[in-house]
Amino acid sequence: MTNQRPVVFHIDKTYQLRQKLGEGAYGVVCSAVHRPTGIKVAIKKIEPFSKNLVCLRTIRELKLLNFFSQHENIIGFYDVLRPRSLDTFHEVYLVQEFMPTDLHKLIYSQVVSDQHIKYFVYQIIRGLKAIHSANVIHRDLKPSNILVNYNCDVKICDFGLARIHSPNHKYSSLFESKLTEYVATRWYRAPEIMLSQSSYSTAIDLWSVGCIMAEIFLCSPLFPGKDYKHQLMLIFEFLGTPTAEELDSVKSSRARDYIKSLPCYDAVHIADYFSHHPRRIARYGYEPINSAGLDLMEKLLSFDPSDRPDATEALTHEYLEEYHDENDEPVSDTLLVPEFFDLEEKNTLSMPFLRKHLYDQIMYMTR
Repeated sequence: MTNQRPVVFHIDKTYQLRQKLGEGAYGVVCSAVHRPTGIKVAIKKIEPFSKNLVCLRTIRELKLLNFFSQHENIIGFYDVLRPRSLDTFHEVYLVQEFMPTDLHKLIYSQVVSDQHIKYFVYQIIRGLKAIHSANVIHRDLKPSNILVNYNCDVKICDFGLARIHSPNHKYSSLFESKLTEYVATRWYRAPEIMLSQSSYSTAIDLWSVGCIMAEIFLCSPLFPGKDYKHQLMLIFEFLGTPTAEELDSVKSSRARDYIKSLPCYDAVHIADYFSHHPRRIARYGYEPINSAGLDLMEKLLSFDPSDRPDATEALTHEYLEEYHDENDEPVSDTLLVPEFFDLEEKNTLSMPFLRKHLYDQIMYMTR
């Protein structure tokens, strides 16, 4: 393996490690080769026992990766390595499909043609259609969670913050409320998350897709907020102050009063804003942006979640008509319920309990 900091993986000789692909707060991903077959894979090492929340996220990711692994636009999940014993169980190793890069690296390293943008956006929304059809909200879509291979195939990854969408189910656990604080990296976070922590739907993922489209067009994040107040201000400066009708979609009276206390903003002229943005000019010159692409992006960035197209509707937009084929956009035949994660309503989850639960889950999956 090559890279600055040495990475220690406690795995058997079935896999030969190659190089580090990326590193986050609680884990590291390395490429590897499965010796018996010669297939290149990615192994994600997670150290889940530093915090209860990290362990809970690991359980969510493991179960959802296993559930969605057959979909073409969701990262392929091959295996989870079996721990030797509960006493020596300190790390989790997820074996996944190898993807050489992600959309974030792509956006900032090269010119992305309109044809490629269409294809990327189509595949992201195609994957979301399947995710949402199973009653799941991803909650953390961003360019670095969209993996890309040499054929420009796109795979959605990182389900650690995902939640089952159940409008009639009240999430009461302390863990769920804590996880909600981390939902979506701020720059891709829908306004309703910041204005009402619990009342949101699959529409938040479509907002994130709109932010991702804008970032590709601009070669710069659209809403790089420094905190949640600054984030909302950037959104209103772009979309304009919400109308009285749009304000009706905000359930919290405190949030409505807060919006009314802000300065009034006029919406930007979308085409002018994008065509004259200095970061876009620096990368793309004065090449015009596909107007249908801007139209789809604008619809996805509607303030009122009910005004955003859902994934099925977005796939029928004229910008994506070249790729859209309803017969080749599969959905889940299973609707997941909050009990899928087993632990949602337990407020007193000790680390030993979570550790044993995760261990049992892995042993069950590798039996």
